Amino acid sequence: MSGTPHFDQDGNAHMVDVSAKTPTVRKAVASGELRMLLTTAETIRAGTARKGDVLAVARLAAIQATKWTQNLIPLCHAIPIESVSIDFQWAAADRLRCLATVQTTGKTGVEMEAMTAVSVGCLTVYDMVKGIDREIQIGEIMLLEKSGGKSGHFVRQ
Repeated sequence: MSGTPHFDQDGNAHMVDVSAKTPTVRKAVASGELRMLLTTAETIRAGTARKGDVLAVARLAAIQATKWTQNLIPLCHAIPIESVSIDFQWAAADRLRCLATVQTTGKTGVEMEAMTAVSVGCLTVYDMVKGIDREIQIGEIMLLEKSGGKSGHFVRQ
């Protein structure tokens, strides 16, 4: 387990000690994608889903998810989230993309918060329209960019 910060020299899981780190501005951008039937996409675009405004509800769920990441991922630190932006974009007629941008000033990054936001945002879209399309596929959840901290700037190529 050498080089894996969530394990000690004996292989035991532990929370990484960030007490000596200097706070910096930390930012992470993540994305995920939903593939669905064209009729489902049209229903979402038209705002006529039986449960209401699908993207508004999914946006709120994604924002809330950033604040709960520490409770979902066992070794994540409790991080004060200073900014969250959730954007839904149509990548194609039948493909919806969720983008999450999360920012804080702290001693550890917000990558997990951004990816949790995307995951919950996509799951909420599914929940809102599963009555009309149970074959929706959720995938391609990934970190696109992160900045701040000792490891520096990362941009997915």
